[in-house]
Amino acid sequence: MIEASCHCGAVKFTVETAPDEVTDCNCSICRRYGTLWAYYEAPQVRFEAENGPTDIYMWRYRMLEFHRCHTCGCVTHWAAVDRSYTRMGVNARLMPPEVLAATPISHFDGAAT
Repeated sequence: MIEASCHCGAVKFTVETAPDEVTDCNCSICRRYGTLWAYYEAPQVRFEAENGPTDIYMWRYRMLEFHRCHTCGCVTHWAAVDRSYTRMGVNARLMPPEVLAATPISHFDGAAT
């Protein structure tokens, strides 16, 4: 079980397994956020019931909701607006450092797509 949280601890989630790899994307938003995305099916990510609120940001085609903690501002995850798309990304930088140390990083050139 991998536990993760934003800086202030208001938003917490768990996943059963460490990611096989994380993605470092250089698109206009991901490079600014500084995230490393780990991808899971939505049912695999369990958000704590007592989590504080998140702010949602959507841009361009408004297909993805980028969530960040309302208190400390850490980007926590993204989810598709269309809930039939069950894949989501969680910010692996919120996971314990030892999880990231053992996880390969894939570089995605989102700036070119």
